[in-house]
Amino acid sequence: MFYRIKRCKNYYEILGLSRNADEEDLKRSYRKLALKFHPDKNCAPGATDAFKAIGNAYAILSNPEKRKQYDEYGEQPPTVHRPYAGGSNYYREFEADVTPEDLFNIFFGGRFPTGNIHAYTNGTTTYTHIYRRRRYMNDHVEEEEQEARSPGTYSVFLQLLPIFVLVLVSLVAQLTVINPPYSLYYKPSLGHILSRETERFKVEYFVDKRFEKDYQGIALQNMENKIEKDYIDHLQNSCRKEKQQKADLQNLATLYRDERLKQKAESLKTENCEKLSRLVELQRGG
Repeated sequence: MFYRIKRCKNYYEILGLSRNADEEDLKRSYRKLALKFHPDKNCAPGATDAFKAIGNAYAILSNPEKRKQYDEYGEQPPTVHRPYAGGSNYYREFEADVTPEDLFNIFFGGRFPTGNIHAYTNGTTTYTHIYRRRRYMNDHVEEEEQEARSPGTYSVFLQLLPIFVLVLVSLVAQLTVINPPYSLYYKPSLGHILSRETERFKVEYFVDKRFEKDYQGIALQNMENKIEKDYIDHLQNSCRKEKQQKADLQNLATLYRDERLKQKAESLKTENCEKLSRLVELQRGG
């Protein structure tokens, strides 16, 4: 098949068509031969030259103006290679205005939207115009994609910025946080494992091993005053909850005339209230 194309004397023979072939005949023949000899599909020796010859033949014959000029020149042997600078007008006249690969991409779609052109139905449209338009549209698409990527990246950054700030603030807070020097409860996680009592009201609290070194004299007295105040606040809040729970049970017992609920309300202990009462007596006595 390669040798047949190589021996052909004109473009009609290359496409295997007669001189009265119409546009549909040209399309059909080019489609069949281009797919058969495309270098990506056919790696046999001579396939590339054949593919170029087929593309060049179709590019000339599918253009009514160039086909007319070609027919007028007679049976001159076409060339599949570009001529040197001193070549005849015949060769320069019948060179395709588009490379075989670009022609293939245009014909079979590629990235070019074939529905917007009339290369195969309008004889006044040249492949040079199609090629330039294809290049322009591809470049335009690439520019739009680039523009779409840039704002998209910036938009994602703005959306994630509050999260970054929150994480940063959290890290700074963790680095700068100072553990309290005491706790009213045993807390090994903070190192508060040593039990102590305030001097005035004997309120139990827990400290770490460095407490005795850091707090002595007036500093220890001020710290214990703060501990006792926190303890009283704790008792007051807890006492308030105990009284509220007991009142709720008494109200339910009265509402439903439930003796069981009444007994439960009466037996409900208010331990924090009792501790608070004893502490208030000690304050008065002091």
